[in-house]
Amino acid sequence: MRTSLTLAGLHTRNRTRLAALIPGGGLAIFNSNDLMPRNGDLPYTFHQQSDLFYLTGIVQEASVLLIFPSHPRTSMREILFISDPDPVTEQWSGPLLTPERAREISGIANVRYLGELDGMLSRLVNEAGEILLNLNEYPKFNTEVPYRDLRFAKAMRERFPLHHFGRVAPLVTRLRMVKDADELDMLRQALAITSDGFYRVLDMIRPGIREYEVEAELVHEMLRQGSVGPAYPPIVASGKNATILHYIRNAEECSEGELLLMDFGAEWYHYAADITRTIPVSGRYSPRQRELYNAVHRVMLALREHYVPGGTIEKINQVARQLMAEELVGVGLLNRDDVSTPSRIQQAVQPFMVHGVTHHLGLDVHDVVIPDRPLEEGMVLTCEPGLYLPSEGIGIRIENDILVGTAPLDLCEGIPSAADEIEALILSNRKSK
Repeated sequence: MRTSLTLAGLHTRNRTRLAALIPGGGLAIFNSNDLMPRNGDLPYTFHQQSDLFYLTGIVQEASVLLIFPSHPRTSMREILFISDPDPVTEQWSGPLLTPERAREISGIANVRYLGELDGMLSRLVNEAGEILLNLNEYPKFNTEVPYRDLRFAKAMRERFPLHHFGRVAPLVTRLRMVKDADELDMLRQALAITSDGFYRVLDMIRPGIREYEVEAELVHEMLRQGSVGPAYPPIVASGKNATILHYIRNAEECSEGELLLMDFGAEWYHYAADITRTIPVSGRYSPRQRELYNAVHRVMLALREHYVPGGTIEKINQVARQLMAEELVGVGLLNRDDVSTPSRIQQAVQPFMVHGVTHHLGLDVHDVVIPDRPLEEGMVLTCEPGLYLPSEGIGIRIENDILVGTAPLDLCEGIPSAADEIEALILSNRKSK
């Protein structure tokens, strides 16, 4: 976000919780993301490594955090390293963090310049029983580029070959999967901005608009309210493009009679909103579109009730397939015999709903996850059933964000999703012009 909001208390609590999980003698080390080159001397916009942000609130490149909970000296239990002063860099790119400002943001008392890191590592590593290093352990992550944490892990093993190394990512993931009140406030603000962007689209949608014009309205509202922009590249897909799950070209015309699928979300204090809405370009759903849309909407509404403690992502997906199977029979896309057993349901539904219907949400739009971990109070996951018919040029997905609880809470309540409500808003906006 672009304002000066800081939540030092949140980050201090996060470090305290992590410290309680680190085994005695353990020293945990976290690195910032790289500033990645785009072309020439131009870098991509910097986005902080999510674990480091979770623990510090620091968004500056070349930052390092050490956590050593059992160190006998209190001042050595948390140390934050920031970039050394550089007048040339500051003249070209703006002021770097000062130790005073870094303390204010993070709540860490011991803030030092990066030039001291090497010597401090030599000292603390030799006092530690285990060195816990951080890597991106998201199950679907794969990269050919050796990012900073990966390079750092390799260098540490070469520099300290006789020391014992361990993984800190599972400990941080365990914490990040459950959101506290401050984090939920950030998600709610991200969703409020996202909702306002959706209303802008309902006010301007009409045949002949191009997908990128719709995207511009969404992003405009995010930036206008102080967000850094989308939490992920928006999907704005009209007609047959909506059957491409991660379509982000956003270049085609939105034509009369088509549906427009929009998957988008604002980022606020690094927390990601994630919703999907599918609306009629012409202002009204055709009878066929409404029939299919209402089927998906009923699945979404019914599925929310299964986001309860003790459940799992696989259980939610299983229920989604069962619910969708009934709807597909109802709209004539499947026969009753096609869905007579659980194995048949999965096989029959998959061509129409080709993706899972939920993932964790937080600092990352596909937030960190321990596979098969049961749901707990305070987790936030998406609920996003879809129905895709390439032969008819129809793709429908409806996505809300759900707070897990004994009475699950839909954080998107109030963002229009019912067909009647969407039609009424589009048509009333047109009449008022």
